[in-house]
Amino acid sequence: MGADPTTEAEPEDFTLRGDPFGLFAEWMLEAEAAEPNDPNAMALATAGADGLPDVRMVLLKGADARGFVFYTNLESAKGGELAENPQAAMVLHWKSLRRQVRARGPVTPVTVEEADAYFESRHRDSRIGAHASRQSRPLESRAALLAEVAALSARYEDGPVPRPAHWTGFRIEPVTLEFWRDGAFRLHDRVRFTRDGAGWSRSRLYP
Repeated sequence: MGADPTTEAEPEDFTLRGDPFGLFAEWMLEAEAAEPNDPNAMALATAGADGLPDVRMVLLKGADARGFVFYTNLESAKGGELAENPQAAMVLHWKSLRRQVRARGPVTPVTVEEADAYFESRHRDSRIGAHASRQSRPLESRAALLAEVAALSARYEDGPVPRPAHWTGFRIEPVTLEFWRDGAFRLHDRVRFTRDGAGWSRSRLYP
């Protein structure tokens, strides 16, 4: 039997690292170089007051020692669930690298300044779309949505497109962070970081 490429040694054993955010930053840089599409795509799980979980793909738009940031319509399904139960879980899976990262914790809104800055960085058509979309609610037809986009484009013409009050960002402030790397014969590497006061404790897990 030939050698399994997933068993090749890496320069560093990531399970010995003490800084989860530093490790995440390194893995994200490698994913940006390896993944053909949306290396920042992540599955986001939320649950409302009924406790029934819901999950969807969103884009990670910021990551540092404070947590992981994504943006959404406050009137969407996830916006409503986060209002009722401000906690979330997320996972990024990088198939080309055979790695994934999971995190979960409380969720807090980003600052107005952060939301404004990110909204302004978006393509103009995406800013128009944020106004046009009544996210998660019934839509009569695609033609109705496109008509709303056209009307808003005419309204704003070449002027600024302000951030709608119902559109902002959230930050997941993880209490746990788990890193996973594929191993031969399902003998994967897993390490979980758990917030411990101002720092983190680390434990290696059975696959």
